[in-house]
Amino acid sequence: MSERVLYFDRRNVRDILKRAYQIACEMVAMGDRWELVLRERKRSNNQNAKLWACLQDVAEQCEMVINGRPCKASKEDWKEVFTAALKREQRMAMGIDGGLVVLGSRTRNMRKAEFSDLLELIQAYGAEHDVVWSDPALAAFGEYPEAA
Repeated sequence: MSERVLYFDRRNVRDILKRAYQIACEMVAMGDRWELVLRERKRSNNQNAKLWACLQDVAEQCEMVINGRPCKASKEDWKEVFTAALKREQRMAMGIDGGLVVLGSRTRNMRKAEFSDLLELIQAYGAEHDVVWSDPALAAFGEYPEAA
């Protein structure tokens, strides 16, 4: 049986749990092993659009210190910096030829609430560094209801 995903909120939790029970009964009847997982939803497409629009603005307007020198950095580099700041963790490994390699944090599995925290961190940084948000970033603010 293929994976079935049911989304719910406070308004329809009873109906979804009834449907989950029906699916579980079907799976047990077929002799399948099954797992029922309840978790917060992953980030939304609107959150993702907002992230990249904001990172583009920060990358164009701010400098980062890399190897001891202020310079422009890519939006991907800024994403790594903000994600590490949010997680308050930096993982490092020894490079194959010596030196250190900082292992990046990933956002693809972040849940909506954690992703909202990341976006708030970027907005706060932007406010502190006089970032002027572009039209795509501003549009993403409006399309993303959690931003309010």
